[in-house]
Amino acid sequence: MTREEFKDIAPFDDSEVKENIAQLVKEPGFKHAVTYAMPMIDYSTFAEQLLKIESKESFQREIIVPFLDMLASKTSDGVTLDGTENCPKSQQFTYISNHRDIVLDASFLYSSLVREGYPSGEVALGDNLLIFDWIERLVKLNKGLIVKRNLRMIEAFQAAKQLSAYIHYCISEKKESVWIAQHEGRAKDSNDVTQASLIKMLALANADNVVDSLMEINICPVTISYEYDPNDYLKATEFLQKHKNPEFSKSQNDDLLSMETGLLGKKGRIHYHLSGSINPILEGLRDISDKNQLFNEICSAIDRQIHLGYELYPGNYISYDRLNSTTRFADKYTSEESEKFDRYVEGQLDKVRLTDVTDDDRQYMRQMILTMYANPLVNKYQAMGKEI
Repeated sequence: MTREEFKDIAPFDDSEVKENIAQLVKEPGFKHAVTYAMPMIDYSTFAEQLLKIESKESFQREIIVPFLDMLASKTSDGVTLDGTENCPKSQQFTYISNHRDIVLDASFLYSSLVREGYPSGEVALGDNLLIFDWIERLVKLNKGLIVKRNLRMIEAFQAAKQLSAYIHYCISEKKESVWIAQHEGRAKDSNDVTQASLIKMLALANADNVVDSLMEINICPVTISYEYDPNDYLKATEFLQKHKNPEFSKSQNDDLLSMETGLLGKKGRIHYHLSGSINPILEGLRDISDKNQLFNEICSAIDRQIHLGYELYPGNYISYDRLNSTTRFADKYTSEESEKFDRYVEGQLDKVRLTDVTDDDRQYMRQMILTMYANPLVNKYQAMGKEI
């Protein structure tokens, strides 16, 4: 495939940056988003600054990274990163991570890597999130790579081949790392598992030899741990709606609310862990001839690395104990931390906008929130081979 054949999914070339910024600053939706997220800003001055930018690197360095630093200081108790010793700066990686926040997962990862002297990379995002033209324009200015969703079978296969070829092209030719979530959509209950179809897509560029194809793109599992997920009550609300009506599906407004809440909501501590390349693991799977078994083994290996990388916070231990009516992890938190977390959960439930919520409904949503916080602990202990 040529560069032209990737044009509809790839980020803008630097030659396209100025014209697209000129269009972006005229968009009322973009102006509203900027002034809502940064009410202290003078939009005219901000737009003038944008119009001077000539490359994606400058856009990230001068606009995105300062915005993320401001956001982290206002909405978190710090973003930390470890495992960099597992990832040489001279290499490019396909970062596959669990998925907590629609917008920030890759953003905070790359801003943390840039601070450690790594280059930034490209970010795979589903086109279902590109609700307005200005969002797609912003995404492509910020090294966003578009994943086509909800296609008919033949179109879906062609889109998967294109995406696979582009990710291989990114790593091998452009020398750019790529981030992609391990599963389409966020794991609402935080039970993070890798979707086999993702690994099959990544291998399509050389479908005759799965192991070689995947080794070419240097997969690095990344674990994201949030002390508090600002979207937890929205996820619990969705669980309740699906519990009551299995046909329920979210609207575009729901997605917009999730993006806004994830950006501006309180997150506590946020931690990223880099596991390093799984190429040595892949090398050991060469003798598996059954492709379904091979893909399952690869997914399990990525899952295990992600699960081992969780940073556990008091809320994870408290949630497990609450769900299981036990005091097994009582030594991992204080009574003050326990009371604080209980207040947090009740405060989140108070934000639910549904009408006619019964006591049973509230209890169901409470259980789902606790499950979200308990699952990382359960998965980490299982990955370590410890009883849970």
